[in-house]
Amino acid sequence: MAVAVAVGGRLKLVSLPSSLRSLGSRNSSPTTTISASQFTTTATTATTANPNFELNMPFSSSSSSSAADRKVIDSHLHVWASPQEAAAKYPYFPGQEPTLTGHLHFLLQSMEEAGVDGALIVQPINHKFDHSYVTSVINKHPYKFVGCCLANPAEDGSGIQLLEHLVTKDGYSAVRFNPYLWPSGQKMTNEVGKALFSTAGKLGIPVGFMCMKGLSLHVEEIKELCTEFPSTNVLLDHLGFCKPPENEEDSLAISQLLELASFPQIYVKFSALFRVSRRPFPYQDLSCLLSQIVSSFGANRIMWGSDFPFVVLECGYKGAIDAVSVLANEISLSSTELEWIKGKTVAHLFQNRWIS
Repeated sequence: MAVAVAVGGRLKLVSLPSSLRSLGSRNSSPTTTISASQFTTTATTATTANPNFELNMPFSSSSSSSAADRKVIDSHLHVWASPQEAAAKYPYFPGQEPTLTGHLHFLLQSMEEAGVDGALIVQPINHKFDHSYVTSVINKHPYKFVGCCLANPAEDGSGIQLLEHLVTKDGYSAVRFNPYLWPSGQKMTNEVGKALFSTAGKLGIPVGFMCMKGLSLHVEEIKELCTEFPSTNVLLDHLGFCKPPENEEDSLAISQLLELASFPQIYVKFSALFRVSRRPFPYQDLSCLLSQIVSSFGANRIMWGSDFPFVVLECGYKGAIDAVSVLANEISLSSTELEWIKGKTVAHLFQNRWIS
């Protein structure tokens, strides 16, 4: 097993004996800030050595693993109505009409072709706070899909009642915080934000954070919420939008991400790799970052996600899951660790909702 560690101001890959391998945190403290040049040198080593990589990675499931543990579960995708469905019953939010195909039939076909068994559907901005289409999809396939609703941070507090209804009546199992939906000048730690976050914990559902303009802009809000309401689990969408560092700002964001491992209730989505990588498929500049988050969080707090349907035009749905195997092979993750990332983590967090 090779992990990235800071040695004498440089980042090195160090092999660990099998006796030290575990699914828990491999380091007693988060990794310190590294420079962009150090990160890049490490991340490119494997690519330079073997540019003609193979996708059929030699991962074999342990004979002791259950079929449920080997399920491939996508922790992050979207689905929205077709134009015909939108016209008839499920209208788009004005100004958010999709430019990509993302309806249920296309999703089911893509999942079957890619060998994905189930998914967490995240409410798309295309329907904003109208959850009726996603609700219909979940109701049609209750053992294939679990729903993540979108928090409404309206100042009148109406979003709190909406959240309670979506969870208790419509069966949603997570909620997403989009900080850019908060009223101008307001933070996610305002009165409504704290009420939403606290309510999620009381309802037993995790809160996902979409820090699309950078983790550094919102990390203090996340820390404050996690400290004040430790019973609420947290999902960091798309690696907190941290990218392989090119400058000090990028390096700081990665350090902030790793420091969040000190909160045991925080999980990381290793998702939408095409959004955070600076390279084309299979996004091998993310191998070092994967090693770091596994070392800090443990594989049992990391979950793969595709960001369907946006991923289709990037590397294809199957390519999204293949990329994880490529990167896992680059840093010598065990088959057990890969099982956690590809489905077991999200299945355990959501209490095996994908088992009929």
